[in-house]
Amino acid sequence: MNEELFLTEEQTDALQEITNIAMGRAGAQLAQILDTFIKLSVPRINIIQSSSISHNIVHMIGAKSAATAIRQSFNGSLSGEAMVVYDQHGCRNLADLMGYDGVIDRTAERELLLDVGNVLVGACLNGVADLLGASLVFSAPTIMAENVEVDQLINIKQITWNYALLVEVHFTLEIRDFTCHLLTLMPEESILRLQLAIDAFMDKI
Repeated sequence: MNEELFLTEEQTDALQEITNIAMGRAGAQLAQILDTFIKLSVPRINIIQSSSISHNIVHMIGAKSAATAIRQSFNGSLSGEAMVVYDQHGCRNLADLMGYDGVIDRTAERELLLDVGNVLVGACLNGVADLLGASLVFSAPTIMAENVEVDQLINIKQITWNYALLVEVHFTLEIRDFTCHLLTLMPEESILRLQLAIDAFMDKI
């Protein structure tokens, strides 16, 4: 691996703190929507090869059940892909909290997952961008996989980068058996821009 892609210990600590702050904002928005307390994990940060992405995602999320995921790309000062991964029970729990009665159809289920994912991605990544003085533009969220094994979420053949920064945080609800994972992938060119932005952020502290 190109050593220039590695984050120093100080850069990693700073990015973890920046992500913590941004995830707190995202969790607060989700808590307001669902009217329940949201627990956040400590962000996990890794530089990975494209060939090992599925292995890393399984390690972070686990492979105990099928999952559904949405994706949303972003561009601007930084570029990459964000994914929100839900377990197979996640939609039903969200639907209950948001007042849906009975069985919801597939269209409503998809809209629900897209709406929640859009809130999490936008709040978190905009929070990171604000702290780093960056600007981002987002694509519309789309369903990337439905009820598939976790190691099948990513099609390696469609990946065009060699290395990427992978950041993972998961949200759990205090009153329900619900967890969703927010994964952010930034390819090589964004890692280098991110390093400069983190250094500038640390210089201001």
